[in-house]
Amino acid sequence: MVKLIFLFLATTGLLFADEMPVEAPPEVTLDSLKSDIATLRSETDWVWTCIAAFLVFFMQAGFAFVEAGFTRAKNTVNILMKNFADMSFGAMAFWLVGFSLMFGEAVFKDFGLGQWSLAENLLNSDKGEMEAGNYTFFIFQIVFAATAATIVSGTMAERTKFHTYLLFSIVITAVIYPIFGSFAWAGLFGKSSGFLENLQIGSSEGVEGRNFLDFAGSTVVHSVGAWAGLAGALIVGPRVGKFQEDGRIYPLLGHNMSMAALGVFILWFGWFGFNPGSTTSVGEGSFARIAVMTHMAACAGAMGSMIVTWILFKKPEIGLSLNGALAGLVAITAPCDNVSISGAVAIGFVAGVLVVFSVLFFDKIKIDDPVGAISVHGVCGAWGTLSVGLFNLDTGYLYGGGTYQLIAQGIGIATAFVWTFTTSLLVFLILKYTVGIRVSMDEEIIGLDILEHGNEAYPVSK
Repeated sequence: MVKLIFLFLATTGLLFADEMPVEAPPEVTLDSLKSDIATLRSETDWVWTCIAAFLVFFMQAGFAFVEAGFTRAKNTVNILMKNFADMSFGAMAFWLVGFSLMFGEAVFKDFGLGQWSLAENLLNSDKGEMEAGNYTFFIFQIVFAATAATIVSGTMAERTKFHTYLLFSIVITAVIYPIFGSFAWAGLFGKSSGFLENLQIGSSEGVEGRNFLDFAGSTVVHSVGAWAGLAGALIVGPRVGKFQEDGRIYPLLGHNMSMAALGVFILWFGWFGFNPGSTTSVGEGSFARIAVMTHMAACAGAMGSMIVTWILFKKPEIGLSLNGALAGLVAITAPCDNVSISGAVAIGFVAGVLVVFSVLFFDKIKIDDPVGAISVHGVCGAWGTLSVGLFNLDTGYLYGGGTYQLIAQGIGIATAFVWTFTTSLLVFLILKYTVGIRVSMDEEIIGLDILEHGNEAYPVSK
């Protein structure tokens, strides 16, 4: 037995450990320390950006619940399917076409519109650590593209053919959203830059001008989705029974405010990835500051809309109050990187008030938007983008920055509307006269769940 133990120790090297050669540790130098620190910083930034992307991905569940709760029970499966399709088909379209149009080498220098290629051709063009960072950037942009697409589903809810909506979802993520994104955000990837990034409004000799600023996408993401949805709502027309011949507006109430409220809370939570995640960095702690601005604007938006509905309707209305919080979140998305807390509260409160009157306005002109998406994401997205020119601590009018930033913001807002609304209107007209866009009246009355999907969200047990 002793011999066996001796043999084991000898063969493993434990008995003669002192006599075995020990490999010297690598030499630590100042350059190696700097390299290790730089690598650690990059990897930390990548982890944070991926976590933020996962939060934004979860926002898809929030959109699904908000839209389903605000619409009738007979169309719940249809709403869920559209939100599910936005993420899956939208990701494919963005990979195949959209990412390169948005971030590829520019067809027209300093204008936008990247040259088409598969996304991996751009992602793999930089080897080593940069390549890993490119994939981090890609997943973050995928979930942003899906957000723009899914806003459309709410504006056209309860009367749109599923396959037609699916076709448009592919078009907006492949072409419409990426091309405007290339105007405003192409420089984020560093292959080219868009003309809105190079406006230089008010520049003179030795003085730098103002460029369009939209930190996380009040216009680039939210208003683009809303203006596309506005075009769709116009082409598909209002739901049966919404607007009476005598001018009265018949409210088609949502079936589940609990679901809608949960959806808003999920979106609110996801927004902590949407805005702070747009830093793509944990350096200097700016993501924490942006999280505070995001939260305070949402709180102010909810307060604003609740107070206004209380005054107008003598009761605090749940649907518009929920939309007020979303309006505040949308509005703060553009200026969140460089405003004060008081500025964020003002921006959010104005958005909460604005969304109520905007919803009433669109009802007045007979544009049927079942979830108020045009008002929340379009109108309040435009307000939030414009507010950069007022509340930005460096260039805002209220802080002595003059009007040049306001002008730059106005150009960006107008460009987004003209590009998105025009192209979306054209696409929807083509779809209307080819594959058709609206379900039959019988199908609309029965509900889209059964006839479009052969299923119900709430089947009655027998």
